Amino acid sequence: MNLVASPARLSTASSTFEAEFKARLHWSADTDAAIEQRVAEILAHVRERGDAAVLEYTNRFDGLGAASMQALELTQGELKAAFESLPAAQRDALQAAAARVRSYHEAQKKANGESWSYRDEDGTLLGQKVTPLDRVGIYVPGGKAAYPSSVLMNAIPAHVAGVGEIIMVVPTPQGAKNPLVLAAAFVAGVTRAFTIGGAQAVAALAYGTQSMAAVDKITGPGNAYVAAAKRRVFGTVGIDMIAGPSEILVLADGSTPPDWVAMDLFSQAEHDELAQSILLCPDAVYIDAVQAAMTRLLPTMPRAEIIAKSLSARGALIHTRSMEEACALSNRIAPEHLEVSSREPHRWEPLLRHAGAIFLGAYTSEALGDYCAGPNHVLPTSGTARFSSPLGVYDFQKRSSLIEVSEAGAQILGKIAAELAYGEGLQAHARAAEMRLK
Repeated sequence: MNLVASPARLSTASSTFEAEFKARLHWSADTDAAIEQRVAEILAHVRERGDAAVLEYTNRFDGLGAASMQALELTQGELKAAFESLPAAQRDALQAAAARVRSYHEAQKKANGESWSYRDEDGTLLGQKVTPLDRVGIYVPGGKAAYPSSVLMNAIPAHVAGVGEIIMVVPTPQGAKNPLVLAAAFVAGVTRAFTIGGAQAVAALAYGTQSMAAVDKITGPGNAYVAAAKRRVFGTVGIDMIAGPSEILVLADGSTPPDWVAMDLFSQAEHDELAQSILLCPDAVYIDAVQAAMTRLLPTMPRAEIIAKSLSARGALIHTRSMEEACALSNRIAPEHLEVSSREPHRWEPLLRHAGAIFLGAYTSEALGDYCAGPNHVLPTSGTARFSSPLGVYDFQKRSSLIEVSEAGAQILGKIAAELAYGEGLQAHARAAEMRLK
């Protein structure tokens, strides 16, 4: 097969740019009606029948022959054995990545994750109590590929936050267990792990079964069935986000070797055909060089067919009038990953307001953030970086307000509350406040 890297070539100077730009960005998060119906059935069956339904669906979808849920639970001994079975280089890399991720999230916790309080002049105490969630579930994809990095990025911030129990679910089609994923669970401090996936795994985490206690929140990416299930159980449990296809936007001034940028664009395109890779650059000659590099490098990629389809369907090389205009376009896109591939990345960073993660400078490959830089790689997609944030310690904590009103404070606050309560027609509220008045 003769594969070609053919992202759309756009120019902001073109009269048709706006229409072409919007068409290239469009991605629908709507779930197929058949998937929604199937997911609804799976959730209902797991809620009603617990372990039996989870077992039935897991055996059917993953081609297993497990006789009980106990056969699907991975012991701590198995996780440790998987870690010890890895080549020394993989063990060292896994531990180094985990240490950096833990260090970053420890710093995050110290910065804004503590309880606080103060007393005002009449002695009333006001504050906030920050506590970790009791139990969380992390979903780790296990179909087309295995992602040990996702184990680290979901489990470690939960561990740092102080979550009491971390339950990992990971599908193992045809019974194939990836030792690197199991080893990552061992390194990250996962409490329990089950070889189940899909909507049935989400249902088991959300509702609980005879073998699994219900969790408080579910995090981690998955396929369309997992996304639909997470959407449906939200409210019964918390969720991190409904993730769309992976995205990278490279903001380049033409100073980075074209091969580097081409490969960075490939790094997201290889995830799946719906992934999006975009280059914004004011130098047309440099865009030509990146295009040439992509054409030359594509045949060397094991996942060349996926990359080619992704670039043809959703990729774009956009010629802008200036770096300032490129920054403005980037804010409109609000990408998951944003590389500022420039000699002066800190000149442009203040202009960038919306992105899941910002990678500054030519040496800061997005791939480093995926695995071991430290910040979390679970990021908002599909423009949601306009209003949401990377996964972090704060996602595994909740906040309770603290109020302790002194006798003197009750004389002041009581009159205010009673007046407003009478205005709302809530007499019991008003009388409860007035009873504390002298």
